[in-house]
Parts: sequence; structure tokens; C-alpha cells
Amino acid sequence: MNIFRLAGDMTHLLSIIVLLLKIHTIKSCAGISLKTQELYALVFVTRYLDIFTSYISFYNTIMKLIFLGSAFSIVWYMRFHKVVKQTYDKHQDTFRHYYLALGCLALALVINHKFTVREVLWTFSIYLEAVAILPQLVLLQRTKNVDNLTGNYVFLLGAYRGLYLLNWIVRYFTEKHYRQWITWISGIVQTALYADFFYYYVIRSFVQLEKQSETSTSSLIIHSSKI
Repeated sequence: MNIFRLAGDMTHLLSIIVLLLKIHTIKSCAGISLKTQELYALVFVTRYLDIFTSYISFYNTIMKLIFLGSAFSIVWYMRFHKVVKQTYDKHQDTFRHYYLALGCLALALVINHKFTVREVLWTFSIYLEAVAILPQLVLLQRTKNVDNLTGNYVFLLGAYRGLYLLNWIVRYFTEKHYRQWITWISGIVQTALYADFFYYYVIRSFVQLEKQSETSTSSLIIHSSKI
């Protein structure tokens, strides 16, 4: 495992922690797309079917359990928690995510490494993860008002995929016969979907820093004048 793979995993984990912090502590899922969270739950279920049949490493197993458990916890909170579910804006989160799932399944049946149930489902999970963020991005575009935790959550998800791209590049030059075209192309598509969000996230961050700097300067001037 190279440093980019580890950094990608930790960034992905941090994104989940940020989202759970928002939901569990603030008791709010405002600005979060349930459709995207359901797609992620489906991604992890179909990708980690081997969790009880194939052992790779302790680290691998723990990460799989964390991603599975957190995905279903988030969906449960948003659907059934008596306080959190009231903050979910279902009228804005109207993306027909089942079209994404059906389209990815059809593609996985046609383009895969091997036509077996497990391999098709794994390929399906790769395709679906690439586009699962779409309902979330559409929701953010509709609502326009993005709080810091939601913005950080989406940014970390995009950063995780960007770090994985660097991981694949390193592996391509250091491992013989390493070719994963399905994973690579899906990852590039997924990263590209974040481009617009990244741009506005960075701009907003700079604006907030400038405002904080101006506020600090004004406070200092007022304090100095009183002296």
C-alpha cells in the first residue's frame, strides 16, 4: 500500500466522520441527499460481498465493516430518526437515482472483467460509485446554501477520489502488469464530476478568509483607537 492509497482511505473515512458528526451531534441532515447515501450503501453492499468469504488483511476487513456500517447508519438516521428525518428536504432531493443504478447495472452486464455474479456486481459498484454523488451535487446546486460541514463532506469525498488517482499512477509505474481500465475510467469520471464544486468551494474558502481577516483588522483598529 502506497501513501496515496492510505491518504485516500483516511480522507474517505474523515468524510464519513464529518457527515456523522453533522447528523449525530447537530441532529440535522439539511443539505444532504438521501438518494446519494442510498446509492453509496448499495455500492458497498455489492462491492464487499466477499467480506465473509475472502480474507485479505485486518486493515481491509475493518475498513469494509466501517464503510458498510456507516453507510446504513446514515440512511437509517435520515429515514427513521424522529428528529433528523424532519430536517431532510425531500422536495429538493428529487433526483431519480434508480435510473443511475439501472444504467450502471446494464453497463456492468456488458462491460466487465469476467461474466460471473460476483464480478458483475463488483463492476456495478465501481460504475455506481462514479456517479453516486450526482444527486448530492444537484441538491447543492438547487439549495445554493451550503453549510460548512456539508461543504467539507463533499470536498473530502472528492479529495479521496483524487488521491486514489495518484495511487493508481504510482501503481502503474511500480507494479508489473497493473491494468485496471474499468476502475481508472470510472475514477476519472467521478473526479471530473467534482470539478465545478471544487472551484466554488475554493472561491468560497478564500472569501471567508478575507472576511475573517477584515474583521480582525477592524477589531484591531477599534481597539487601538480606544487606547
